Amino acid sequence: MSGRCGPAVGLAAALLLLAGGRAAAQDTADPPAAAAAESARAVGADATLDIGDLWRMVRRKEAHDDDARKKFVVFSPSVGSKPSTGFNVGFSGNVAFFAGDPRTTHISSLTGGLKLSQKGQTLSGVRLATFTKDDAWFLQSDNRLSWTSQNTYGLGGFTTQADVENLKYDFFRFYESAYRNVRPGLFVGLGLDVSDHSGVRPGTPSVSSFDEQPYEDYNQEHGFAADKQTSSGTSVGLLFDTRDNPINAYRGLLASASYRTFFAGFMGGDSTWQELYLDVRTYKKLSKDARHRLAFWFLGDYVTGGTAPYFDLPAMAAQDRSARGYAEGRYRGDRLMYGEMEYRGTLTNNGLVGMVLFVNTTSVDDIAAKQKLFDSFATGAGFGFRFLLNKRSRTNLCTDYGWGRDGSRGFYLAIQEAF
Repeated sequence: MSGRCGPAVGLAAALLLLAGGRAAAQDTADPPAAAAAESARAVGADATLDIGDLWRMVRRKEAHDDDARKKFVVFSPSVGSKPSTGFNVGFSGNVAFFAGDPRTTHISSLTGGLKLSQKGQTLSGVRLATFTKDDAWFLQSDNRLSWTSQNTYGLGGFTTQADVENLKYDFFRFYESAYRNVRPGLFVGLGLDVSDHSGVRPGTPSVSSFDEQPYEDYNQEHGFAADKQTSSGTSVGLLFDTRDNPINAYRGLLASASYRTFFAGFMGGDSTWQELYLDVRTYKKLSKDARHRLAFWFLGDYVTGGTAPYFDLPAMAAQDRSARGYAEGRYRGDRLMYGEMEYRGTLTNNGLVGMVLFVNTTSVDDIAAKQKLFDSFATGAGFGFRFLLNKRSRTNLCTDYGWGRDGSRGFYLAIQEAF
């Protein structure tokens, strides 16, 4: 167990030192409350036209001054094509709002959507990131319900298409966390986490039973049932956030660490195991008016003890829109590290249209096969365009095209930035 924990604990310590150092500087120079007020007053200052303005022009209606405390609601059709789903179509929505005085409260968001895919999948989810009045609490949820399928492979970074086995399953996720503010920008919290994969079955109609493929080998080695796997437990977390706008940041830092403990028998859990999850995002303006900027993202996901069910092992593209250009679960292991850099620029003077260029890389290990992190990398890259849906909340309609290795590629359409 100590071998598993070493790198993860070191990274967690570095994360906390980074957060603490930035917190000391930010308390006097630019506390999060001041950043929230600036976001409320100046968001869209370099953008004078959004899709809503265009719609009002078409309808020949006059624009009215927006009340900073009202809800900003946007909906959009969602059309895309990526390795996990093939062609997919549906809709996405975003609601941005202030739960308190914008001078002392960060902006909150609720996002959700429903998609139907070429591969017969039904994908739905709702995510909430809410700052209560005066940032006293931060509430975060990630809830998903899907009837889906996924190509599964062995562990580590050297698997090939010859290892693939397609599986269908029903997926339910209920991740809820509540964080209490303890100093400007710094929150501590507790959470309840449930991940359930049921009705697991071969994805090929002609196959009536599981083949001797990596998924079944993993289950037999660790004593998991093949048709249903559940992880249920609790988490403790530390969150540090100085971003000027959580929906589309121009500057600031997000650094979070969550330690999750899952228990056999708790809410149907199949095994007892522990996971450390790290998420760091930072943003740098390249121009004073923020028309050109860089965004950086780091993820670390580590099983630190026990044995996780196959589908709950750290896996590529399992979080948000990470690893654009790759299928979800293409690479999986006991530990995962991910990094991404994205250039973001505004193409039109009125701020209506923008673009991004991104590059990302993922590394996973396989303890049983003695494969270590950084023995292999799965790197992707791509570009995209942005169309400003709401200048007050900085919500964009995002279109991206990404490439990965071995011919992997995908087109993505979504509301709100990838990170």
